[in-house]
Amino acid sequence: MPVPKQRKRNITGASEGTEELGHLEMVGTIVYQLTRNLTPEQIEEAGFTDYFVDHTTGVYPQAASGTPFSAATFSVSGDPIADLNEDLAAEQKARLSYDNILRFADDPDVAEPIKFLRAREIVHYQRFGEANCTDLSRIYPLWAAAHRGFFCADLVIRGA
Repeated sequence: MPVPKQRKRNITGASEGTEELGHLEMVGTIVYQLTRNLTPEQIEEAGFTDYFVDHTTGVYPQAASGTPFSAATFSVSGDPIADLNEDLAAEQKARLSYDNILRFADDPDVAEPIKFLRAREIVHYQRFGEANCTDLSRIYPLWAAAHRGFFCADLVIRGA
């Protein structure tokens, strides 16, 4: 079934969330493939022993610092402009994480998928930016009445 023209570039919570989970799956698969055949000596030499004791070579979502993933990192205010700006910031943080990975990745089998994911974050940033430049009065009439109009930040897409 063809998608109506006005919906082709629409970012919805469902489509965006599904794609972001796909990103997690891709990165997790790369990490697993890189670590699944480590010897005990390699694990110890890499400083990977504490992680290995808890998770073996399974992929456990955590920051590079070791801080486990938590839904507490999500911010939802109910204000569409504040939430869109939070989304814009999240996309840029993800792009920066991929940039940092690429600084260390010398294996093309790692670098190429990371480059793809980085490009997707840029597209997400652009789509959220477009949504942020939309008159929201039809969607959020009470919010619009309180704010008298709409907000559009200048979008600077670094590294595109």
